Amino acid sequence: MQEKNPRTGWFYRDELPPDDDAYFENMARTVFQAGLSWQLVADKWPDFKIAFKDFKIDVVVDFDAEDIEELLANPRIIRNRAKIESVLVNAIAFTNIREEYGSFRNFMDNLDKSENYRYARKALSKKFSRMGPKSAMIFLWSIGEDVEHG
Repeated sequence: MQEKNPRTGWFYRDELPPDDDAYFENMARTVFQAGLSWQLVADKWPDFKIAFKDFKIDVVVDFDAEDIEELLANPRIIRNRAKIESVLVNAIAFTNIREEYGSFRNFMDNLDKSENYRYARKALSKKFSRMGPKSAMIFLWSIGEDVEHG
């Protein structure tokens, strides 16, 4: 179940995201959230879902240069080329993870979560675009992982 929090928007805390597309959407939201107000992203998120085809990995992975230009011209979303392109790169990474692990959840279950997810954060940073240590921590928290804030 997703919680609604006026400051943070939607996130998973009481149960895991239902599928890879939900994990992918949360990662995309984390990428766009970096450096911006929570409320700005929350207000625009319904339009992001439309623009990114409900964050269906199998659809987004096929976005091309023309799709990027359409996204950059869309005034209803945050038009940051680096963040848009990172979502597309991350769709490829999700596809590769599904091929190797069967699902993103299986990938997560295979990560070393010791030392407050230190190694998991490093693994996410290596595999995904714009997933630095802080973004990785926010992403892990947003998908219900038991990370400590700090």
